[in-house]
Amino acid sequence: QVQLVESGGGLVQAGGSLRLSCAASGRTFSNYAMAWFRQAPGKGREFVAGISRSGSSIDFADSVKGRFTISRDNTKNTVYLQMNSLKPEDTAVYWCAAASAAYTIVPITYDHWGQGTQVTVSS
Repeated sequence: QVQLVESGGGLVQAGGSLRLSCAASGRTFSNYAMAWFRQAPGKGREFVAGISRSGSSIDFADSVKGRFTISRDNTKNTVYLQMNSLKPEDTAVYWCAAASAAYTIVPITYDHWGQGTQVTVSS
């Protein structure tokens, strides 16, 4: 099992920045591809960003390209989501997720999930 704990969410004004962190414990972190998902009220869970086991491959949803970056530090068992130029439509609960295979945009392919952290962007 891998346990994931997100942190860094909060309230920020439009145009501001936040950095989410996801700390992993349990199994070997570098064996897992990682991703961030989010869910806004009344909407489904959507893929935000993914990163391969080594960090050499990353991908983003079109809605966050150019504003968000994803990175990981396998020595610290942590994956990050740097969110810049935040918009009110980025308001959502954000989860990190771990996949024993490659990252995908499909939530069901992920084996482990954190508890989520709320991000609220005010206009």
